[in-house]
Amino acid sequence: MSLNVLEAPPGVRLGNEKLIRLTEAAGRKALALRDREEGARFLRIRITGGGCNGLSYKMTFVREAKEGDIFVESQNVPLLIDPKSALFLRGMQLDYSDKLVAGGFKFSNPNAKASCSCGESFSV
Repeated sequence: MSLNVLEAPPGVRLGNEKLIRLTEAAGRKALALRDREEGARFLRIRITGGGCNGLSYKMTFVREAKEGDIFVESQNVPLLIDPKSALFLRGMQLDYSDKLVAGGFKFSNPNAKASCSCGESFSV
């Protein structure tokens, strides 16, 4: 499902892949996971405080956008980023590996000065 300018909810800004980009593998996995979530429309990626290095990545599937969100479509995946998280995510690439060891989603964030070994938290 693709979201275009005419479908954008009120109060949602349109962004582009300069903010965040999914690899083909991450796009396929995200769409497969979204399809299992009843009513899910968007993948929300945000930054929260916590983790070994102070900031953590969080991903959830949501039905609706919030006012002020930034919408980006990458690999046909509709993404929502809140403005505060966008400050930390600019230029990030999200990849996916199905390897048994160290598999899963991988965040490649050019803004991170340090990250933990699990790759789920970082500092700037």
